[in-house]
Amino acid sequence: MTTTPQLAVIVDTEEEFDWTKPLSRDSRGVTTIPAQARAHEIYDELGVVPTYVIDYPVASTPAAYAYLRELVDSGRAEIGAQLHPWVNPPDHERVSRYNSYQGNLPLDLERAKLHALTDAIEAGLGRRPRVFKAGRYGFGPNTARLLVEAGYEVDCSFVPYWSFAADGGPSYYAKPTQPFWLDTGRTLAEVPLTTGFVGLFRRAGPKLQRLFDNPIATRLHIPGVIDHLGLVGRSRLSPEGVPVREQKSLLRALVSQGLSTFTLAYHSPSLVPGHTPYVRDERDLAAFLASIREVLSYFRDELGGRFTTLTEIRRNLA
Repeated sequence: MTTTPQLAVIVDTEEEFDWTKPLSRDSRGVTTIPAQARAHEIYDELGVVPTYVIDYPVASTPAAYAYLRELVDSGRAEIGAQLHPWVNPPDHERVSRYNSYQGNLPLDLERAKLHALTDAIEAGLGRRPRVFKAGRYGFGPNTARLLVEAGYEVDCSFVPYWSFAADGGPSYYAKPTQPFWLDTGRTLAEVPLTTGFVGLFRRAGPKLQRLFDNPIATRLHIPGVIDHLGLVGRSRLSPEGVPVREQKSLLRALVSQGLSTFTLAYHSPSLVPGHTPYVRDERDLAAFLASIREVLSYFRDELGGRFTTLTEIRRNLA
């Protein structure tokens, strides 16, 4: 692996739905996809080639995937897949939070949904995806095997230092924070999302990771208090709910620790006000875009980093 810091951008490219309400098979609107052009002005200027991991509603709607296909055909973006089970056929399971994690589905159903998604992307965009991300980070015990079967080469579902077990999802405690192979055949590479700790005692963060998901500690606001005091806080590299200063601090800390591979990620509906909790109005949107520009520029100009893609990271790992 290269020691020069490298960063890839991942966009969870998906349908619009109300994050405060139960999941529904009827939430299939994809009107926000063309609005990705707002962020692409920044990417084109900085030379960033983002990866759009698209789910079934996007892949099966011509008005949505047409914009993405143009980006990919012109070499300005790469494409991947993202599986949201509740809006991805076949619809054989009951819609629930537990079943929204694909790794909880029966093997044959997870396989069928993965192939339906992969085929839809290939039909709509004219190329078979090689990058995958599990919706809601729901990577399960059978997922790696199924991805290899379907021809995938990169996964980016892992969220180090985080656990979704309380909601029925997977735990990513003690998982590597840098790229690694998921299979013995070195076919499927994992590129984890960039997470870590900030604050005066950030180096103690990994030992405290379970504290941030502990329901009793959360109820007592302990994680928030120690973060507010500047002692230690768990963070991720994203313009969604993470201040620019904190993203810079996280990058600076991780680079100083010798880490070299990073991913910045967000959801496509955040590019239109009112669809995610992070962008409620035009003022929020302006700040969101400014955050992307400032963090990427800081990474390149202050930390000496360069921009890359998930597929390039895999090639370097090999």
